[in-house]
Amino acid sequence: MGVAKRDYYEVLSVSRDCDEQTLKVSYRKLALQFHPDRNPGDRDAEERFKEAAEAYAILSDPQKRASYDRFGHQGVNGPAAGGFDEATFADFNDILGDLFGLGDLFGQRGSSGRRSRVTRGEDIRYDLEVSFEDSMKGLSADLLIPRMEACTKCQGSGADPNGGLISCTTCHGRGEVLYQQGFLSIRKTCPSCSGRGKLIRQVCPQCKAEGFNKIEKRLKVNIPAGVDNGTRLRLAGEGNPGPPGAQPGDLYVVLKVNEHHIFERRENDLHCTLPINLAQAVLGAEIEIETFDGTQQILVPEGTQPGAQFRIRNLGVPILNSRTRGDLFVHLDVQIPKKLTREQRKLFEQLATLLPVENSPREKSVFEKVRDFFG
Repeated sequence: MGVAKRDYYEVLSVSRDCDEQTLKVSYRKLALQFHPDRNPGDRDAEERFKEAAEAYAILSDPQKRASYDRFGHQGVNGPAAGGFDEATFADFNDILGDLFGLGDLFGQRGSSGRRSRVTRGEDIRYDLEVSFEDSMKGLSADLLIPRMEACTKCQGSGADPNGGLISCTTCHGRGEVLYQQGFLSIRKTCPSCSGRGKLIRQVCPQCKAEGFNKIEKRLKVNIPAGVDNGTRLRLAGEGNPGPPGAQPGDLYVVLKVNEHHIFERRENDLHCTLPINLAQAVLGAEIEIETFDGTQQILVPEGTQPGAQFRIRNLGVPILNSRTRGDLFVHLDVQIPKKLTREQRKLFEQLATLLPVENSPREKSVFEKVRDFFG
């Protein structure tokens, strides 16, 4: 009669209502404590390690855990209970691989039989300078992008296409090697061929074993209206190529927008300063200004004070990925003449006798008094 199995919750020292994260943390602690590599020759530690692994395999699976909670060990030891499935291996790979730095502990493989690896080519940055006008309306630009491209002769292998590749003698073409760690079989990427399964016997005469050639690729880039300094446009797959079979990197076009000689951008609004003379401010005027949407008329009412501003809606910067725009703000600058002609002076002298004189210091407003009190 065999020894009765301990309760899985007891093995992992967790409560029966614990969550998945608590299970994982407890298992990490036990795996670190009883791993055979840390306890060489200790049969008891090896059994405790196996016991903890079995408990975690059951309790980390919601269906198996529910069956165990209802029927105990009988509910997970039958033919339908199964063993360590692929999801369980993935969890062990995450937990133990991180603990001991062993990579793919249980040798998970893709459909090709070789351990799957996620690699891709390098991303490329390209800085592009555009005018303020182009940033407002958008444009289509033709660019010459310096980048790498897979060698057309060897298709990126770096070897002469006429028998330049041989099977790796270390891994025998598998791309990985097997190590024994206690009772575990551990697969790691082959150090000789870096997982390719092949070694270069004769280099490609065109790329000299690099696998890539430097080129300039012509690309058309659509720049939408409303871009600003630092806007990044991503062109997927237009970066440098990766190893054979891997995805290429991406191209990022980073924009620098030149300043405009009249308009200033503040977020999605435009601002400009419109100078007017003293007579226009006093009497009022109708003034035309040129905008990115053609000529617009500004009606300056009589008695306009210096610093006044007008807001024209929807004449600002187009908002990216939207049909709306910011606004245009026109700031009035009342110009006081520094020199007068004899005739102008005569008119101002006549005007001075007609205008009321109020040279007493102005009393502070209530708002200003409150501001000074708390300032």
